Amino acid sequence: MTSSSQASTADRFTVRAAVAPLLADARIASSPISQLVAGDVVRLVDGRGDWLRVRGADDYEGWTHVGYLTACSGGEGTWRLSLGCVVRDAQGARRALPLGARVPPSCDIVDGEAIEADDRARRFPRDARAAANSAVTWFSGTAYQWGGVTPWGVDCSGLVQRVFGLHGVVLPRDAWQQAAATPAVHEDASAVHPAGDLLFFSDRDDRRVTHVGAALGDGRMIHSALLRGGVAIDNLSADDAYTARLRSQCTGVHRVPM
Repeated sequence: MTSSSQASTADRFTVRAAVAPLLADARIASSPISQLVAGDVVRLVDGRGDWLRVRGADDYEGWTHVGYLTACSGGEGTWRLSLGCVVRDAQGARRALPLGARVPPSCDIVDGEAIEADDRARRFPRDARAAANSAVTWFSGTAYQWGGVTPWGVDCSGLVQRVFGLHGVVLPRDAWQQAAATPAVHEDASAVHPAGDLLFFSDRDDRRVTHVGAALGDGRMIHSALLRGGVAIDNLSADDAYTARLRSQCTGVHRVPM
């Protein structure tokens, strides 16, 4: 007979790799759709040999290999939060962990910083302007990576989701889902919007959202764009061809409920 704690974690796993790919199908050559980071807890949905279909805390599903995972302890939410650090485990092995990863209690911090779980709300208050500032602080210069969610490589919706997640706001993974989950407040991308408002864009004929950025409060937007090579800050009233195209593709400006 299993205990209630064992039963509650029987179908859950913890990511043990610094970064683990979340894939569209159960094969290593499949297209990446997102990433998981160390300490993330996922729930088992389906299995195919050594490949598991899992669901994250944001309800996003995809396939990952069992080698990236370990048994869930149930206490991951109390682990320290990496702000970008290098840890040493009990055997003396070192490894780097990205922003947002969880640090197991068995590891020591040897470089960088990690904060206690109950200190996150103080360091990252539930405030839209603070979230926009965090995007600049933690992701400036990050390269574009489809499916990426860390300062090691990030896509547009991964940037928005992870930054607001640091500040205690759970947003869906994809840009179109983020648009559906937040109320529209404006239509003009070039207007001056409060910091933390989300600007959505589409390059499709059906206007389905394909891109997202966060307003910085002064007519500028931070976003991760392939044409910019990664995370960039653009003035949305600029007259260059790329920014003009962005303005024409804007589907709306939304406000994140805080």
